[in-house]
Formats: sequence, structure tokens, C-alpha cells
Amino acid sequence: MAEVLITVRLPAPATLEAAMRRLGLTEDEVDTAYGLVPVDPDRNLYVLRVTEDAGRRVGGQGTGGADSGRADGGPYSDPPIEPYGPPR
Repeated sequence: MAEVLITVRLPAPATLEAAMRRLGLTEDEVDTAYGLVPVDPDRNLYVLRVTEDAGRRVGGQGTGGADSGRADGGPYSDPPIEPYGPPR
């Protein structure tokens, strides 16, 4: 199943559980091993990896409101990052 990234703003101390609760996501919809990754902690902005269906449901229309139930950005693609060409 394809996964995508979404961003969410959370007050400190931000946790994956708080992000899931705010967005109404279940453990089956979230890559808990990826976790909640700080993108810009000064602006309380974090990213999490979710299923494509969940990303479509909660992403795209975020307003930044804590009770909106929407992500603040995304869904964004999450392509694998690999070296290009032979090692030098």
C-alpha cells in the first residue's frame, strides 16, 4: 500500500499520539515506526507518514486550527531516496 506524508501543527510537547488524535487517524493508517518528525519545531510543524487513503481524507485543506481535524499540508509523495551513479 502506498504511503504519503502530511504535515501537522502541534503545541509542544508534540507526540505521534497527539497528531493521530487531532487528525482522527488509527494505528493502521499511520507508519508508527516512522513516527512524528519535526520539520520546523519553532513553528510547531511536524510530518507523519500515513496511508494514501488517510492522506487523501485528512490532507489538502488544512487551516491550521487545532480542532479542524485536517492536516496543515499534504498529502506529499514519499519517494525512496537512493544514491545516483557509482560511488566516488
